[in-house]
Amino acid sequence: MSKPWVAEFWRYLLLMAVSLFVGNLLDAVSVGLFLGSTAYLGWNLYNLHRLDRWLDRGRKLQPPEAPGIWGEVFHHLYQLQKRNRSRKRKLKAYLKRFRESTAVTPDATVVLGSGGEILWWNEAATRLLGLQAPQDVGQRLINLIRTPVFTEFCAQGDYERAVEFPSPLDNSIQLSVRVVPYGKEQRLVVARDVTRLHRLEEMRRDFVANVSHELRTPLTVIHGFLETMQDSDDEWSRRWQRSLGLMRQQSQRMEQIVEDLLLLSRLETEERPTHTTRVPIAPMLEEIANEARALSGERAHRITVEADRELFLEGNAKELRSAFSNLVFNAVQYTPEKRDISLHWYTDQGTLRFEVRDKGEGIAPQHIPRLTERFYRVDVGRSRERGGTGLGLAIVKHVLTRHGGRLEIESVVGQGSTFSCRFPLPTR
Repeated sequence: MSKPWVAEFWRYLLLMAVSLFVGNLLDAVSVGLFLGSTAYLGWNLYNLHRLDRWLDRGRKLQPPEAPGIWGEVFHHLYQLQKRNRSRKRKLKAYLKRFRESTAVTPDATVVLGSGGEILWWNEAATRLLGLQAPQDVGQRLINLIRTPVFTEFCAQGDYERAVEFPSPLDNSIQLSVRVVPYGKEQRLVVARDVTRLHRLEEMRRDFVANVSHELRTPLTVIHGFLETMQDSDDEWSRRWQRSLGLMRQQSQRMEQIVEDLLLLSRLETEERPTHTTRVPIAPMLEEIANEARALSGERAHRITVEADRELFLEGNAKELRSAFSNLVFNAVQYTPEKRDISLHWYTDQGTLRFEVRDKGEGIAPQHIPRLTERFYRVDVGRSRERGGTGLGLAIVKHVLTRHGGRLEIESVVGQGSTFSCRFPLPTR
């Protein structure tokens, strides 16, 4: 027990002793004790009233003076208030600096509450997202930004990635929006103007598509003449047969690169696949496996297929075949001879899954995140020697994205690799 409470306890005992003594003198002990207790209670009620008035009239005022335990109570409350006021001043300063810093940033910043309601935004959010004060305060952001892509993004709750869509105020402005959860079920929405980057990307795609298209005709002509020259049976052709063969091989490779670039350009330009149908995957995999066996030739890979014939996929059959065949043919190219390559089509954890498993050399972990980049090769010399264009996995990635799927890669050096394509189950 603290000293103030000890003193208060003895003060109470002294009051009761005096009350008992006076009551005994007056031959009314109970009356004396009653009056003493009433006086002590009245004193405490009086100090409670003073405390209430002090708290009600302004906690910045000096606390009332009082002896004993009440003086300690007033003092401790006053010290607590001072600490709280100091803490509030610091929080206000932090909030002021936060608002000042976000107000001058070019990125739109919106603070959302637990229910997705708007608590605060900066000036850039007014310019890019069209938020207006005071009518938009407390409104749900998805009710004000009705872009389907953003609504679906918020519904999924996957905030690891950014989502891009045009500004609600100006379709020519392209925004990249990220959502960052923080605090107690609050979220910070940051929208960045990426119009310039978007236009540069469009220019790059257009440039690649135009150059590829322009190269297609001369390459076809060159390849045709080389084929004619190689097939002729004169002395000159026989003398240059090896050189003509190498030239024809490289022209074929260039034609394939052009075709892949044009396909990539089309996949990047169109958001959704056209001419979608209910695609039976099992027969498609059997055809791809037969082509892979022919490609393997004397290397004699053991290629097997395990496919559920009851499972179908909604999409573009040509694009899906291109993606799946790229994965299978890559496995054939990079797996040593007479080893196993298996194709699997089944359901797994609420998704449709296509897998290509090989017993090849495997891929080092540092290369895996970059495998879907254009022209990225783990071993440049060996890839070119085997005729690869370096665009196959980039095509696979874009096809899967257009079909709502994703590519997963698992690999162990010296043991092999597994390339998995996951697709959402059909809604019907």
